[in-house]
Amino acid sequence: MDISQIKTDLWKQIDAREDELIKLCSDLISINSENPPGHMEEITNFITSYLEKNNIEFKIVKPSPETPNIIAEIGKKEGRTLLLNGHSDVVPVGDLDKWDFDPFSGKVADGKILGRGASDMKAGLGGLLFAMTLIQENNIDLKGSAVLTVVPDEEVSGKMGTKWLLDNDVVTGDACIVAEPSGYNNIEIGQKGSVWVTLKAKGKSAHGSLAPYAGDNAIEKIIKICDELKTLRQVEADYPPEIADVIAESKAIAREELKIAGVENIIDHITVNLGKISGGIKANMVPDYAEAQVDLRLPVGIKASIVEDKIKEAIEKHSLSGITYECDWKAEANYTDARSEIVEIVAQNAEKILGTKVTRTYQWASSDARYYRLKGIPTLQFGPANTEGIHAYNETVDVKDVINAAKVYVGSIIDYLNL
Repeated sequence: MDISQIKTDLWKQIDAREDELIKLCSDLISINSENPPGHMEEITNFITSYLEKNNIEFKIVKPSPETPNIIAEIGKKEGRTLLLNGHSDVVPVGDLDKWDFDPFSGKVADGKILGRGASDMKAGLGGLLFAMTLIQENNIDLKGSAVLTVVPDEEVSGKMGTKWLLDNDVVTGDACIVAEPSGYNNIEIGQKGSVWVTLKAKGKSAHGSLAPYAGDNAIEKIIKICDELKTLRQVEADYPPEIADVIAESKAIAREELKIAGVENIIDHITVNLGKISGGIKANMVPDYAEAQVDLRLPVGIKASIVEDKIKEAIEKHSLSGITYECDWKAEANYTDARSEIVEIVAQNAEKILGTKVTRTYQWASSDARYYRLKGIPTLQFGPANTEGIHAYNETVDVKDVINAAKVYVGSIIDYLNL
């Protein structure tokens, strides 16, 4: 039987076992794995039980007691390795009164699966698990191995998950598919960099009625630096000409998905968000201390060093004293070649399943995909998603997108490991 026929038969099995796939995703969603706080025992036990029941080899690796990483494998040890990745943690649900349904119900209604993590990314994770199970059950001959890593901390930086696994050579591979939400006809092949900065300012207290002649206002120092950081929004990205088409496609997708005037500029410009500021004691006192946390996202073509350079420039420009800063997080923008083998394979399978052309774009946020790319592993993101609910209230995913994604995973694993 040729590869094309094998894939067709497995795709038919997915259609016939749709209820089983959707139940798996619903069961994953129904387990509370909010991070923080990051209690991952229940969902880890559920996933490992599923793997054991389906005769898939796995092991658990814990860089710390609270961070169990699952590594599952099918296929042959020799040959090349296709990495598959998903995270089992989700962001907190927030205010329950703002949900139209129980965020941990996993209920299926009106063609959608409901709940926190439906799109980000338990439906994608369920699709990977189901795809591996089908291939294993049908004894499909693979000329290599598919290795799935299920990590527990992507929503809080991935330092004890994907980053740790790669830095310590626990896993490596020739290409990687991350089942993060991308949309049904889109493959994400790159992402913006990010710098999270904490600014701290010391001043001198005085009676508020004497300002600005007495005292030294720490809050005003913070505001001056933040105003200078906001000027980075005007910096034009100097990206390589060969990715111009991907940039243009990414901007079009941003306009279509987000439906906000001018929002497409997030793709090729720096975004600056003053996320938290605190300082002072009361209104009639000059504040002697203040601090702020700022989130900056950097497009391809702009290095993270631009942020520190701007802070230093602002301190000198305004002759500010008592200012310190820390880069709590720093990651460069990264991308995979739009015509790399793994991207072409996933695109071909998606177009076959969906019957439409798929786009290749850069995302405006970030994920664990960056860790693979920094190790030189061609990496893409493809997963079912309704973007309006991601990290928001009333998160959902379409049942048909989950089914299609599982088919794409099956086809891509078989193709990549039989070429």
